[in-house]
Order: sequence, then C-alpha cells, then structure tokens
Amino acid sequence: MGLDRSWGWGLLCSDMEDNLFTRAHEAELEKSAPLAHRTRPRTLDEFVGQEHIVGPGRLLRRAIQADQLSSLIFYGPPGTGKTTLAMVIAGSTRCHFITINAVLAGVAQIREAVKDALARSRARGQRTTLFVDEVHRWNKAQQDALLPHVEKGTIILIGATTENPYFEVNKALVSRSRIFQLRPLTTDNLRRVAHQALADVDRGYGGLDVRVDDDALDHLVDVANGDARSVLNALELAVETTLPDAAGVIRVDLPVAEESIQRRAVLYDKEGDVHYDTISAFIKSVRGSDPDAALYWMAKMIYAGEDPRFIFRRMAILATEDVGMADPDAARVVASCWEIFERIGMPEGRFPLAQAALYISTCPKSNSAFAFFDALKTVRTESESDVPNHLKDASRDKEGFGHGKGYLYPHAYRDHWVAQQYLPDGLQGRMFYEPSDQGYEADIRVQVARRREAQLAAMVETTGPLPEVLTTGPVDRARDAWLQRAVAGAGRTLAQLRDRLFEQVPLQRHHLVLDLNAGSGLLTWEGVRATPEGGVWAQTADPRAGQSLEQQSERLPELERVSVLLGPAVDLPALLAARGEADVRFDHIIGRNPFTAEVATGPVREGFARLLGILPELLLPGGRIHLVQVIPRRNQRLYDLVPWNDVDGGPSLVDRVREAEESLYADPDDPLVSWDAADLTAAVDQSGLSDAAVRVEPGREPRRFTEHHLGRWFAGGDDSGDRATYAARLRAAGLTDPEVLRVSGLYRRHLADRVVDWATSQAHVTARF
Repeated sequence: MGLDRSWGWGLLCSDMEDNLFTRAHEAELEKSAPLAHRTRPRTLDEFVGQEHIVGPGRLLRRAIQADQLSSLIFYGPPGTGKTTLAMVIAGSTRCHFITINAVLAGVAQIREAVKDALARSRARGQRTTLFVDEVHRWNKAQQDALLPHVEKGTIILIGATTENPYFEVNKALVSRSRIFQLRPLTTDNLRRVAHQALADVDRGYGGLDVRVDDDALDHLVDVANGDARSVLNALELAVETTLPDAAGVIRVDLPVAEESIQRRAVLYDKEGDVHYDTISAFIKSVRGSDPDAALYWMAKMIYAGEDPRFIFRRMAILATEDVGMADPDAARVVASCWEIFERIGMPEGRFPLAQAALYISTCPKSNSAFAFFDALKTVRTESESDVPNHLKDASRDKEGFGHGKGYLYPHAYRDHWVAQQYLPDGLQGRMFYEPSDQGYEADIRVQVARRREAQLAAMVETTGPLPEVLTTGPVDRARDAWLQRAVAGAGRTLAQLRDRLFEQVPLQRHHLVLDLNAGSGLLTWEGVRATPEGGVWAQTADPRAGQSLEQQSERLPELERVSVLLGPAVDLPALLAARGEADVRFDHIIGRNPFTAEVATGPVREGFARLLGILPELLLPGGRIHLVQVIPRRNQRLYDLVPWNDVDGGPSLVDRVREAEESLYADPDDPLVSWDAADLTAAVDQSGLSDAAVRVEPGREPRRFTEHHLGRWFAGGDDSGDRATYAARLRAAGLTDPEVLRVSGLYRRHLADRVVDWATSQAHVTARF
C-alpha cells in the first residue's frame, strides 16, 4: 500500500509540475507574441469597430451576452476582427470552445472535435462551439463531414472567411448559419486600436514612454487601409526598432512611420470576391467611357500582383463586345499593345497596358455585335431554312440541279455591290444587325439601311410579291405595316414615342398601370419594367393581340405577369369584375390610339364621351391619364410626295387629284377621318377630369410603300372593303380612266419600294382625377 501511495503521489506531483511548466511556457509565448496577438480584445467593450453587428442592441451582441448563439459565419477582409470576435465569444460563453484552422485540420480533427463534444454533452450537459478559421479552405467533403453535427446541434459552428460564403461555403452550412459581414475599419477605429495598444500596461506599451507624432499615426492609419493587424504590426516595428532618447522617450515620428509601413495593404485575391469585383469595376468603367476610373482599377490590379495578360484578355473582349463596330481599330490597338507587352515585359509593359485601357475607354461604344446571338437564337429555335438556290455551291451540281444559277457577282458591279437575296425565303425582312449612331457605325448606318431596302426591292422584283402581301384585307394591312417597320425603321419612331410618353408619366415602382389598346405591348412592357412592385393591366379588343400578350407574359414570374383584359375599352369595369378585380383602381391609365375603336362604332363625339366617361371611375384619387391618339385627318398627303411636272395633264390634273385626296379626309360619314383635334378637345373638356389638356404634336417618320400598297390604292373596282379606293376617289373628282392610269404610273415611279418622309400628327391627352 505504501508503494501504491508513493507512486500515486509521484504521479500527482509530476502532473502538477507539467502544468506549471506548461503555464510558464504559455506565459512566455504570450509575452513574445506579436503586438496584434497580445492586445487582442477579450470583451465586447474592448472590441473596436463593426458597430453595425455588435453595437448596443444589435442581435449578435445580445446573443453573445445571453450566451444564446447559433451557428455563425463571419465574412470580411483581413484585419477586420473575425478571429478576434470569435475569441471574445470564447471568453464570454459557458460553452466548451475548440479552435482549429481549416488549412491545417482535416476530417480526422473534425471527428475528434465531434467525439469530444458528444462526451461533454453526455457527461456535463455542456455545449461545444467549434471555431474554424479560414473555413473556405475546406473542400466539399470536409464541409460535408461537419454538416450533420451542426444540423443536430452537437456543435455550434463559428466560421471565419475572407471569401464570399455564398460561393465558397457549402450551401447547406450557409443555410443553417447566420452570416455577418465585417467591413474594413474606419480611420477613427484604427486610431482607437493604436491608442489602446499604446495605453495597455500589461499587453501593450503602457509601461513605456512612447510618443507617436500625429502625422506619423496618420500615415500608419492611412496606409493600413482598414486593417487593424497591419496598423499594429507597423506600430510594433516602429516602437521596437526606435531607441529611447536621453529622457527615456521612444519617439515615433513620420520618417520612422514611413519606414515601418511603406506599402499600402490592398485587399486582393486572384481567386476571390475582390478579384472579380475589381475586374468588374474595370470593365464597367471602360464600358462607361471613364478613363480615370479605368486606370485606377487597373492600377489596383497590377499593384496587387494581377497577371497583366488577364487584363489584356479582358480588354480584347471589351474592344469587340463594347466598342465593336463603333471603332474597329480598338481591337487592333489592344492586340498591338498586347504584342508589345509580350516583347518588353514589366515594368515597361505598363505603358502599353495604359495605352490600351485609355484607347478603349475614350473611343465611341457599340454593342451591336450582340446581333450574332439574335441570329444564333433564330437558328436554334426556328425551323431550318434552305439555302437560296443562287447561293448554293455551283462547283458540284450546277448542271444537274441548277445550283448557283442567278448569282450576281458583286465585284462585277459599281461599288462592288449588287442587290440580291442573301437570307432564306422565310427570313426576308428579318434584321439582326442594327448599326448604332456612334463612331464608324454612324458613317455606315445609312449605307446598311439603303442596301437592305435595295435587297428587299430586288427580291420583290425577281420573285413577285412577298407571301406577306399576296392578299388584301385587315390581316394583310397589319403585315404590310410589319414589313414597313422592318425595312424602314418605323419601329424606332414608335420607340421614341414610347420614351416621350414615359418621360411625362411619373411611374413609381409600386404603381398600378392600365394600358388601353395595348396591341403589341409597346407601352405594356415598359410599364412592367417600371413597376416591379406594382402591376400592369393591358386591354385589347383583338384576340390575336391578347393571345400574344399572354404568351409573352408567361416568361415573367407569376406575380409580375400582365393581366390581359380582352374586350372593348368601354367594357373595362365588366372585364375587371369578371377577373374578380372589380375593386382595382389605377395610378395611371396610358394608351396608344384608344379612341380609334370607339369612334368606329358610332358618332365620333359619342365615342369620345363613352371612353372618357368610364376612365375616372377606374382611377385612384390623384391618378393620371396620358393617351396618345393619331389624328388621321392631318396625315401626309400623297400628292405632295411626287413631282407633277413628270406627268401630262397640267395644273388642272394636279388640282383635281388634290381635291380628290382631300375629299378622303373630309368625308363626314367616315369615322376614321371625320374628326380633328378640336372635337377631341371638346370631349375632354366636357369629361369633368381635372387638369385636362390636349396637346397636338406634329411629327415625321420614315415609311416604305410596296407595290402591293399601290395595287390596292389603284384597284380596278370602286371599293376595297368598306372604304372607297384612292382610284375611286379620283374618278369621283372627274378624272378619266387614262388620267387615273397616268397618276398611278407617276406614284409607282416615285413611291414604289421607296422610303418617304411621312408627316403625322398626334394628340396627347393628359388629365388627372
């Protein structure tokens, strides 16, 4: 028994001796540790910065003080307090605290920590908190090994990372953790950190007479760039390498401070968020034509050690994607600068880097090369189109199949160009490339448009009328209108009209908007973009337009889809009620040509009054109306578009044609033209709406007339559908058939397949409820 006691006492003494030596060794290590480690805050009151997450009353502070933590991930740049905050939690919690570094630890260490956590939970009911520094360094398998234990609550995870956890940390871990983003410390924060270290007797330099000049401290704080560790390391170097003077004072002046921290700390990781954020800022600065910002972000990348070839690659993409055809030389300049860089290397290679960046930042911009992706989408989604016969390879089967027959060799013609069909038959009129009005493209824009028009005319001339214009009637008029927009750019005019209208309609994100006579959705989709938290209702009486709007709307999230109201505008209350939306009222009612359908069904003023009468009951108090209505009576006259000295008949013929055409616009029985702005103004004045006004705005737009248009105007009969033809009006004015034939020839010579400057007039109706 004595031997047993002696042996046990010896073991106890040995353990006590080991503990004493361990504590002494740890104390010695603590004294020799860097200043940033020695002065690490131990409590929340000592912690500096990050008031947005640990300030008084903040969630994280309350959770730490109440020892009610769930799993956390701290995300932020180096030196902002991620590890320090974890150590503060370790000192504040009753949980067992385990610290590991993801660079050094693997699955075995995770299992050991979990085993220890389970043992403590069973034996003492004590929770375990596992702090993983640089958690983003773990691979997916290592993170997955931890996941079930975090999910069960066996372990409370606190992770620290400089990388965006939404990209670098397992999504399941992220979903089970609260993420707190730490920001770079402010200059005031860094000064406070430095003053705390200088004043701390036990862990800092409070036991020494250290005096830091204001300009020296300003330099340390400025160059540290928000990193507390950086400013403490520089302060330590300055103090430890400066001898005290005769009075025992260690003085840190500006020269000493400059030697202690000579290079600004720049947050940059070639594989991390800051890398992608910085190159994104560079790209957007170049695209936005800001050479100063482009140079700054490029300098930051070079300063941080980015490979210049990576930057040149991005500039080569910018030169073709964002500069493109506005300045075709941009690609050549970037390529040349890149080649020079490869020959001379760094540091002189910074000159070609700067030249390339400045060139593409200051030259005109165009992203018209995206037209390729429109063409790619067409190839991918539309049925395959056969190569036109004259474009097929004639070298193999010209004799057997006639491939290549009819091809016109451009170099055999003036300007090395000739009008002929190049697109497949089913894609005629389709435009992929739209030159911008910038730089080189502005010079070629008219040429491209003219050649397109000539190619279309050549196709019509050689193959007869297009399939879109084979027959007459309302369907074909709509297709003719499409053809004109595709060829002559009336779509641009409509877009300008849309932009002008929305400049005057103060839409807010939460507004409810009603689009009258929505048609193709010209105004509808702009309204959808402007009111993401509101909603848009689109009224149309055309079933095909309604179906098209619904199909396009299906591509939007369900809550953002357009509510299509199919029926006449005067039935809007009933249409809303049928959807269970009888109580819906709108902040804005907009529309294009909403009165056309109303005046077509009865007396003009009654049609105006019907529509204007229901609009107030659909508006919220303070709601606004902005409608745009074309006034057909004020349209361009055809007789003003042709030179009359080119036809026999003299002044008498001109006068009779003028009289005949004016009779078209003065027909009191034709509701399309039997009214003018004064009639609309009178109806608006009588509507009872507040601040009501009608403003007439003349305009001009390019319009192309096809041979089919002329054929309809000069049809042999006296009418075409419900309205008299142009030829019938000429005969009614006294023109003989030979004279009508001469007028038809004149119009065909000067108007057929040509773009004319067409005068229009639109009434803008505005009012408030």
